[in-house]
Amino acid sequence: QVQLVESGGGLVQAGDSLRLSCVVSGGTVSSYVMAWFRQAPGKEREFVAAMRRSGNILSPIESVKDRFTISRDNAKNMVNLQMNSLKPEDTATYYCSAGLTDRELQRVTAYKYWGQGTQVTVSS
Repeated sequence: QVQLVESGGGLVQAGDSLRLSCVVSGGTVSSYVMAWFRQAPGKEREFVAAMRRSGNILSPIESVKDRFTISRDNAKNMVNLQMNSLKPEDTATYYCSAGLTDRELQRVTAYKYWGQGTQVTVSS
């Protein structure tokens, strides 16, 4: 059974940086398409960034482009999300996900496994 455990969230000020991590157990991180989603209160879960099994990165959503970077550490079996220049509108619960399909990677339905989420709060 594949399990994903996120960490690294917290309360920061606008302009700060955070690095989220997602450790994969029960599987090999490079065997999956890995993605980060986020969900703010009262809103739908939103795609943030993804990395294909090949290591190719799907372009992040426009609102985080040039600020957020997804990366993978095969040795540690984990995927990370480096978040720079954080804004209050980045406040959300961030979820790590893993899937086996290479289609429609911005959709929640593309992913089979999900972590429990880590809260990121950005104050102005």
